[in-house]
Amino acid sequence: MRKIFILTSLLITVLFSSCIPNKELVYFQGEPIQKNTVYKMANEPYKLQVNDILDIQIKADDEKLVEVFNSRVTSGTQTANFYNPETLYFTSYSVDRNGNIDMPYIGNINVLGYTEKEVQEKVKNELMKFFKDASGIFVKVKLAGIRFTVLGEVGSPGSKVLYQNQVSIVEALANSGDITMTGNRKNVNIIRKGTDKTEKFTIDLTDAAALDSELYYIQPNDIVYVAPLKEKSWGTGTTGVQTFTTIISVISFISTTILLIKNI
Repeated sequence: MRKIFILTSLLITVLFSSCIPNKELVYFQGEPIQKNTVYKMANEPYKLQVNDILDIQIKADDEKLVEVFNSRVTSGTQTANFYNPETLYFTSYSVDRNGNIDMPYIGNINVLGYTEKEVQEKVKNELMKFFKDASGIFVKVKLAGIRFTVLGEVGSPGSKVLYQNQVSIVEALANSGDITMTGNRKNVNIIRKGTDKTEKFTIDLTDAAALDSELYYIQPNDIVYVAPLKEKSWGTGTTGVQTFTTIISVISFISTTILLIKNI
């Protein structure tokens, strides 16, 4: 009987220790790092990759002069629809496997590893071949949304697109149903593919210092992976109530087993 008591006590201790503490669930604990100057997040401009989608607009005082260079229909009642974010995929330029985009009349332009501003200059230089004076021509180049993938312990894993200039890791997770109770907020991995290599980073979202991290803003095509807490592998419950229910079930099972053995 004494052995059974010791075994039960040990089991209860293990089960309670597997309950997830509050500090594992709270974001940005502590105080942010105080700085004398404002730190500019994502200081390095993004360099374009294969499969990126670019929205390129070419405008002039006389729109008819540049109409043939635009892939988007910009007249009539269709204008509003073509500026809808979801339709940008069909009206913009996709970077092919060779790092090129194919523009009407201009042809292929290599954009792999270039920034938006650099591509803007390249397009304008190409247009100068068709016009004696390109000073009245305006070129705007932007990514057609920031695409990313969130996997692991989140409410809604999968690939997402947000149509804004920058996306924080908090926004990425919020659009994926947030991290679940069994997700490890201290071990959020970011897998980032560059022009010549793929890198893996880790950010601790329970620490307020994450707000000042260079990883706080994700880049297009990033993969965010939230690892599980060890409590999930125990399978004993994520809250006190769930753990207590598990304990009662185990004790009931042990008691029933003992009674059956005694009655044999």
